[in-house]
Amino acid sequence: MSKVRVKPRSWQYANSVNWTDGKRGILSAAGKPDLSVATPPDFGGHEGVWSPEDMFVAAVNCCIMTTFLYYRGKENFDLVSYSSVAEGTLHYGEEGLAFTVVKVKPTVAVASESDIEKAERAIQRAESACLVSQSVRSDIIIEAQVQLTPGQDSGPQAS
Repeated sequence: MSKVRVKPRSWQYANSVNWTDGKRGILSAAGKPDLSVATPPDFGGHEGVWSPEDMFVAAVNCCIMTTFLYYRGKENFDLVSYSSVAEGTLHYGEEGLAFTVVKVKPTVAVASESDIEKAERAIQRAESACLVSQSVRSDIIIEAQVQLTPGQDSGPQAS
């Protein structure tokens, strides 16, 4: 049996975040609406604002859906509706804070009984192929720059 050759490819996704006040900021990406972000209320943050924790769980939830939609095309069945609820458990343990589980509960409606098996197969394939689920242990590289803004130095002044 011959091996399948995969041609390596890469894509880049970029965004920026700018602090506004308190524990809030604005998340921006080219061509997309800005999003208010903040520390969650559980950690002294703000109510009613998307937090990184919310977005982490949402990223898994959205990825499962979009991956399912990809496999729906491969399985070729009539989709009537798709909705899902996701819940992540954030745990504080010996290694600090980490999501220990994210449960995604999709509800899928199909047009015919013959589509049920195809939809179930698409969900199974989405579960194993969701790129966010497979990436959560990826390396995070932080390249920080700390600078002094001219005129903001509160240290001793030379005379």
